[in-house]
Amino acid sequence: MVGIVIPAYNEEKKVAQVVRSVIAIARPDFVVVVNDASDDNTAEVAVAAGAQVITHEINRGQGAALETGHEYARRLGADFVVDFDADGQFEPADIRPAIDFLQKSTTDILIGTRFGVGGNKIPFFKKYFLLPLARLFNRIFLGVKMSDAHNGFRVYTKRALNEIFIRQDRMAHASEIPVLAHKAGLKLCEYPVRVYYHEYGQRLSGAVKIVGDLLMGKFIK
Repeated sequence: MVGIVIPAYNEEKKVAQVVRSVIAIARPDFVVVVNDASDDNTAEVAVAAGAQVITHEINRGQGAALETGHEYARRLGADFVVDFDADGQFEPADIRPAIDFLQKSTTDILIGTRFGVGGNKIPFFKKYFLLPLARLFNRIFLGVKMSDAHNGFRVYTKRALNEIFIRQDRMAHASEIPVLAHKAGLKLCEYPVRVYYHEYGQRLSGAVKIVGDLLMGKFIK
């Protein structure tokens, strides 16, 4: 059983197309959109497009939305679960090849990387400043070496899903997940995926907040 988890906050303009494309191209057994207390019609358009929808009554952040979706998948007994963004940045055609790659690699978690595939026009500031800093932080403070520090495209096996419980409610979850995997003795692999940039993306202030969240989680138990 393959499930797709899509965290969404105020994505009424894009989430329906994402859901329809994922269903048509990836052919999952279920798609669950976790509506993180959106102020718009995200939930309604996602249901109309064919997704199951779970709604948070208060905005908790992307990490919390993913964990809600993962718990839904655990209860269904999913064999593979894919994290997929609601804003149309990812390519649904990458889902099935990524699952096949994960199976053949005999690893537990696949994390997408923007590097190694042509056509990914990463914004200059992100490519030459934010991503190198994030990679350095992950390696020094978290002991994780990866080519892409923050990529929302992930595939989990059932074993990984049952071992990893996200505690970072907001964007720091992207660095938390590899660390939790390492602590649980899980094996990771990277897989090149296409990413389409519609907006600038993560800014310096957001990166600073992520670092703060990670340090608080690491040193304050």
